[in-house]
Amino acid sequence: MTFDANAPSAGIARRRFLAVSTAAGLGGTLFPGTLFALATRPSAGAPTPANGSMEAQPDLRGWPAITPEMIDAAAAIAAIKLTNEQKQMMLDGLTGQRNSALRVRTLNLANSVAPADVFNPVPTGTLSPHPAAPLPVKLGTAPSISGISASALTFQEDAVAFATVRQLGEALRLRKLTSVALTKMYLARLKRYDPSLHFVITLTEERALAQAAQADREIAAGKYRGPLHGIPWGAKDLLAVKGYPTTWGAAGFEQQRFDEDAEVVKRLDAAGAVLIAKLSMGALAQGDLWFGGRTRNPWNPRQGSSGSSAGSGSAVAAGCVGFAIGTETLGSISSPSTRCGATGLRPSFGLVPRTGGMALTWSMDKIGPIARSVEDCALVLNAIYGPDGRDQSVQPAPFHADLTLDIRKLHVGYLKSAFDLPVFQPLSAEASDKLSAAERADREQEHRRDFDRNLYDAKLAAATLDRLRAMNVTLTPVELPTFHFSALLNILEAEAAAAFDELTISGRDALLTGQKSYDWPNGFRTARFISAVDYIQAQRARTLAIAAMHKFFLDFDVIVTPSSGAQLTATNLCGQPAVIVPNGLRGEDAPPFSAEKDEWPDYGGPGTPVSITFLAPLYGEAKACALAAAYQQNTSFHRLHPKLA
Repeated sequence: MTFDANAPSAGIARRRFLAVSTAAGLGGTLFPGTLFALATRPSAGAPTPANGSMEAQPDLRGWPAITPEMIDAAAAIAAIKLTNEQKQMMLDGLTGQRNSALRVRTLNLANSVAPADVFNPVPTGTLSPHPAAPLPVKLGTAPSISGISASALTFQEDAVAFATVRQLGEALRLRKLTSVALTKMYLARLKRYDPSLHFVITLTEERALAQAAQADREIAAGKYRGPLHGIPWGAKDLLAVKGYPTTWGAAGFEQQRFDEDAEVVKRLDAAGAVLIAKLSMGALAQGDLWFGGRTRNPWNPRQGSSGSSAGSGSAVAAGCVGFAIGTETLGSISSPSTRCGATGLRPSFGLVPRTGGMALTWSMDKIGPIARSVEDCALVLNAIYGPDGRDQSVQPAPFHADLTLDIRKLHVGYLKSAFDLPVFQPLSAEASDKLSAAERADREQEHRRDFDRNLYDAKLAAATLDRLRAMNVTLTPVELPTFHFSALLNILEAEAAAAFDELTISGRDALLTGQKSYDWPNGFRTARFISAVDYIQAQRARTLAIAAMHKFFLDFDVIVTPSSGAQLTATNLCGQPAVIVPNGLRGEDAPPFSAEKDEWPDYGGPGTPVSITFLAPLYGEAKACALAAAYQQNTSFHRLHPKLA
């Protein structure tokens, strides 16, 4: 029979399809998106076959009829087995599923439309966070501002450019310099270094100078709004700013505009901060390659800055903004902070509203600051966290950072195996047997090079534990739960493909700069083969992962870890916060930098930064900030900055 989604019999046909599929033990496993990819050329409907025939059923919407051969191919991708009788019974129902999907497609859903279901990272059986009255960040001793003044802008620009937010805020409060002068200095630096670092998409100069002038008037009149008042900052260009393009870093979106500021922008405006630039981001929040080029690492401009908060990390590290806002789904604050030697704070999922920001993965996206110190990040987070009544994922959780806390009283763990020094393992016979002698020699050389780099960085990371013990911090070894966290990344891929479905369907994904196998265009197409059932199963497995991670953190206030590795996937999926801090520079004895075979090298060579990460339980970032801030005060690695040409 012919199935038409608009026909009265459509509901009967669908119920019959579901009943038959369930009886066959399929449970609706086969995803019709698989069939979309197999039936890509529209055609006129075919005649209705005789009852019981294995011929294709027509589709009145103009798509090719779904055939048993298509079902065979889709079933192989979905990893299920079907008999000929089962395939025959499925034909009508699959056509109906496709017609339903086509009807939803006509809605032209905007990126800002979130799914009806809202991800909650709070484990079942535990109490949700309760509302708490906002409190200011409890800071330590006021910093010295002796080198920060109006005259320093001319004679010692670096002293001002690389000062922390807190130092700049004190200088502005005491009127040692003006916001207008500071804003003009940072604007000039952005213009000076952008040709080599490629970190600016749009300068918001007119808006910035007006805000800075207002800040100076208010401070002079005694209307001081707080430590961010008059501080110039940069926004990752996925945050909407009225009157300016919001490009998402992607070709084809260069002129995109929105009529309302993102919520985070509104809150920083209210705090008196001065927005001076929309900073670069990897196209649609991937990597450091955008339509204007590849954003560069200020410590080694031959290397990309990493991403996707590429411009935010690079501009902060280059002393071109007081602080920046980045976002993270799976490493997009952590990675550029590490690469560029900045301090990043990835908040718990659901702490900061994402209203007015580009969605990539609704159940994983997080907004947080990148700055020059933990203290700065805490001040910024304090201004932007909390419910806004629109982003339904935001929890009424507190953020009460006390940077004077006695860190000796904290329960601190460390991921033991992540700090263990690697042991060299020769290439396996399986990996080398099929190679020629020359190819084998190249592969072995590359393998040895990678090991030398990993070993060098592992030694730097291990030294962190000695420093913490010297600070009288008691460290307890711990290991991540045994769980296939990476198997859940279908969640990210499916949601991201849905967020940009129109881009794939229209073919406009061909406009994006990155077209490699690991870039979004291919990823979005591939994600259409993830079945709805497999997506839901991954979310169900995520419930178990959340419970395991909750148990993992029960006995600890903070857990110390290298910034890469399995923890990055686990905590991003389960929502825990992270504070990423600079952990020194690779020495002259470090293995050399080489980008000969890799256009996106993750090793910068001698003189480039490394980092360490402080994790915390859900909504426990305040204690991670306290320990990370104490570590910074003890080491002063965050005071290092690149010498820019």
